Amino acid sequence: MNNLLFKRIDNTSLIVFRICFGLLCFLEAAGAVVTGWVQRTLVDPKFTFSFIGFEWLQPLPGHWMYVYYIIMSIFGLFIMVGYKYRFSAFMFAVMWTSTYLMQKSSYNNHYYLLFILSFIMVLMPAHHYASIDSKLNPKIKQISMPNWCRLFFILQLLILYTYAALAKLYPDWLSTSVMGLLMQGKANYPVIGALLQQKWMHYFLTYGGILFDGLIIPLLLFKPTRKIAFFSSIFFHLFNSIVFQIGIFPYLSIAFCVFFFEPKTIQQLFLKKKPIYKGSEVKVPKYHRFFITVFWVYFMVHLALPLRHYFYDDDVLWTEEGHRLSWRMMLRAKNGFATYRVIDKATNKAIAINLDSYLSKKQKRNASTKPDIIWQFAQYLKKEFAKQGKDVAVYVTTYVSINGKPMKKLIDPSVNLADEPWDHFRHHYWILPSK
Repeated sequence: MNNLLFKRIDNTSLIVFRICFGLLCFLEAAGAVVTGWVQRTLVDPKFTFSFIGFEWLQPLPGHWMYVYYIIMSIFGLFIMVGYKYRFSAFMFAVMWTSTYLMQKSSYNNHYYLLFILSFIMVLMPAHHYASIDSKLNPKIKQISMPNWCRLFFILQLLILYTYAALAKLYPDWLSTSVMGLLMQGKANYPVIGALLQQKWMHYFLTYGGILFDGLIIPLLLFKPTRKIAFFSSIFFHLFNSIVFQIGIFPYLSIAFCVFFFEPKTIQQLFLKKKPIYKGSEVKVPKYHRFFITVFWVYFMVHLALPLRHYFYDDDVLWTEEGHRLSWRMMLRAKNGFATYRVIDKATNKAIAINLDSYLSKKQKRNASTKPDIIWQFAQYLKKEFAKQGKDVAVYVTTYVSINGKPMKKLIDPSVNLADEPWDHFRHHYWILPSK
């Protein structure tokens, strides 16, 4: 185990990845400001749907979230150039994680991945070469790193892609009906819009997605198939970037490929002046037992998280219980509508609720189709009316369609959600059965 984790290897891949990672962090944060994402998601809404338990995390008032994201983008640049690297990486990690936890309306798997990576990068010796830090302090300059640095990325990607492939093995995906629904909104795309509506293309994308997710890591690890896998990865991720417009995730995925090629190949492409480490020394740190324990516990947790939905009743596509943190990417088309009925307990009078008065367009969609957000909005309404001295009950009638199927009632309309507790580890009985 010591030889596996602590053997010294060349660090060219990590140095190049740090530069790419920092640049992408900058583009993600700065792009959120430029494209209006910050305004739509964090400035305009009256409040945000935080992860349950983090309701105290809300956006800064006024336009301070713009300043917040600009500062975060600067830390991204500092990561890229390796200036005060660990502090910059830690500050970016804290700031990114805070915004990740404070809103769920724009949930994306790459937000989750960036949350994980940003903290892991704090621990990586990624500033030991081609950085401002190593120029200011030559003592830290190194051309090698422990093998666990590379192994971490490979294992993390193996878990991500494997679960992404397994999640697609269900009837609606295999029948291509999900892909067909996803492509309907792309019909007006220039050049490729009409092509994306073809049935054969739906089959190609559906089964190609499963094969890519399931095989890409083994094919990158196997030298004879590495180049084919790399160019397939470029095509796959650029296609996703163009069609689905999912931010930096495709480019981050391409950047990961540096960990699968020989150091000399990466050095010749990006860092021609850097020497190649040719040693095979094993440096075991004093804290190796603690490190080994933490390392494997970390991966055991990440192996377990995507499985937790099997311990809830009913289908995760319907209940959403266990959906997040599970690499369940682009899996379903979901739409619906909801009516919230507020009853003043003192007078038994109904109070009309206009969702447009409380929620943004995206929040409204989520508060109509996702049980946890429906519950959170019921709690929000209860608190808002409590400020007026009213004790209210909140009843919700919502109809939802999964993958174009007929709409069905999602929430039991006879249950007062305002008085219901939330349990992270149990199925909620007020979510009606999917069948």
